[in-house]
Amino acid sequence: MLAKKMYRFLILLAASLILPLQAQTNAEQEEANAARALLTEAVDYYKENGDKALAVFSRQGPFVKDDLYVFAINTNGIMLASGGPSVMLIGRDIMNTIDDELKPKFQHALSQPENGKIIEADYPWGSWNTGGRKITKHVYFQRVGDTVLAVGYYQPRASSEQALQLLETASEAVSRNPRETFTAINALDQRFYQDDLYVFVVELDSQRFVAHGSNLRLVGRDFGALADEAGKPFGQEALDKVATSETAEFDYQWKHPITGDTEQKRAYARKVGNYLVAVGYYQPNNGSDAQADAE
Repeated sequence: MLAKKMYRFLILLAASLILPLQAQTNAEQEEANAARALLTEAVDYYKENGDKALAVFSRQGPFVKDDLYVFAINTNGIMLASGGPSVMLIGRDIMNTIDDELKPKFQHALSQPENGKIIEADYPWGSWNTGGRKITKHVYFQRVGDTVLAVGYYQPRASSEQALQLLETASEAVSRNPRETFTAINALDQRFYQDDLYVFVVELDSQRFVAHGSNLRLVGRDFGALADEAGKPFGQEALDKVATSETAEFDYQWKHPITGDTEQKRAYARKVGNYLVAVGYYQPNNGSDAQADAE
C-alpha cells in the first residue's frame, strides 16, 4: 500500500513539473509558427508590390497581428518600415540608435545573401509594454533584393536555471558592495534582470525591501507583511526559512512584469550578511492545475 501511494505521489509530482513546461513549449511553438507565417506573407507581398508595400507594413492592418508585426531595413541599415514601436526609426540609420552589443547582430543579419531562406536570430529589444526592460526577441528574417524583411516575437519567460544564475550574480554583488548594488537594481541595471527575471533584496533586521528590480513602490515596505493575490503570506514564509538556513525556496502568485497577468512564481533566496537576496521565475500554468488533471 505504501509503495502504491509513493508511486502515485511521484506520478503527480512529475505531471506537475512536466505539463506546465509542455504547455509553455507549445505556446512558444505556436508563436514561432505565426511569426514565420507572417514573414512569408510579407515577403510574398513585397515581391508583388515592391516598395509600395512598405507603407502597408507601417500601418495597423493585415501585417500587424496581435504582438507580431513586420519591419524592414535596407542593407545600408536604414529602417524602411515597421508596424511596431520601431516605427519612430523609419528613415534613420539603425546603427546610430542601437548599442554596441546589438550592432554586430544587425550587421550580420544585413550581410546575409539573398537566397530565399528564412534565417533566425535572438537579440535584446524593448517595446512600449516592457517597462524599459530589454527582452529577448526571436526574429525571423529574409532578404529580398536590398531589403531585409523581419518578424519577431518576445520570449519573456526565463528558466529556473537562469534564475539561479542571476541569484548568484546578485549575491556576489551584494556581498561586495551592498549599497551600490541596491542602487543598480532599483535603476534597472541590466546586470540584475534578464527577460522577466529580476532581483529583490530585503534587509533582515528591519524586514523591509531595500531594492526591487520591477516595482520601486515596494522599496521600504515590510516584506514579512506581504501576501500574494491569493492571500498567501509568502514574505513571512521566506523570512522564517532563511532564519534557519542560508538558502530558501518559496512559491506565490505575482504579476508578470511584461504580460501583466498574475502567474505562479517560484523564488530562490539566499542570505547574504544581513540581507535576503531573491530571484524568482514564472510558471504560467501552476502545479495545482496539472495535479488536478492527473487525478
